[in-house]
Amino acid sequence: MPDENPTRARDFGDMERDVVYLLTEPDRLPTVWSVDDIGREIEYRDPEAIVRPLCGAGLLHRIDKGFVIATPGAYHLVALVGHVI
Repeated sequence: MPDENPTRARDFGDMERDVVYLLTEPDRLPTVWSVDDIGREIEYRDPEAIVRPLCGAGLLHRIDKGFVIATPGAYHLVALVGHVI
């Protein structure tokens, strides 16, 4: 049976995970992402709300106003758990 509630809100944790995977994808460029581009990529209107806690957790690092990169910790996390969907 198809999803009976196709408009339900996305889980915040899923969006955080998607951002970490996006920034650590080995074949994907650029390695430096603007927060606005992250929002467009994950189709979320407030990407800063996703990026801020990931920076606080040490998984993303702000390199300039509005730009972030994945930290070695993020790459290590993905190496440990893989891309779990």
